[in-house]
Amino acid sequence: MAKVELKNTKGEKLKDITLSDSIWKIETNDDCLKKMIRLQLDSARQGTAKTKTRSEVSGGGRKPYKQKGTGRARAGSNRSPLWRGGGIALGVTPRDYTFKINKKERVLALKSALTYKFSNKELIVLDDIKLGSLKTKEVKDLLETLKLAGKVLFVTKDDNADLFMASRNLGYTYHILADEINCYDIINADYLVCDEEAINYIEEVLK
Repeated sequence: MAKVELKNTKGEKLKDITLSDSIWKIETNDDCLKKMIRLQLDSARQGTAKTKTRSEVSGGGRKPYKQKGTGRARAGSNRSPLWRGGGIALGVTPRDYTFKINKKERVLALKSALTYKFSNKELIVLDDIKLGSLKTKEVKDLLETLKLAGKVLFVTKDDNADLFMASRNLGYTYHILADEINCYDIINADYLVCDEEAINYIEEVLK
């Protein structure tokens, strides 16, 4: 059985809670996880890169010089990709970089990401993440108390305005809701800090 310590914001252990082995202790699938992360990154691409082909650049229309007798290579347009100012051959055009991934693969990828956090002891569960104010110092003190370094992802079940406001000024802390968890944010963080309600919600959705 997968077990993890439930702590308070002072870093004190309250009890051990049991996690679902079917979510936090599965046989990970790196292929699905990599595919899901690539989908997230590709979906964020604008895909607006554009070059002009020979039919879109200005000019051209007449043969630049006669076919024979000049000693030069024959040419039918001064907007050929071979000419300066000509169109681009095989250039990039606007496109959508997203691709399809099956629902079962999405779920397996998310479970794999959660399993990595649990198995590497990078999962911290707090009974409740309540800050005294929305000052950034509150988050810094919390991280120092929990002895966490590097990138930290906070996950809460409900809106936590104090936590969101206090963590957004730091370049290494992030806050999302339990229904927004995704593979990239989980893997990108060094530590995953969840409140108990968020853990219950995740297990309820992924069971």
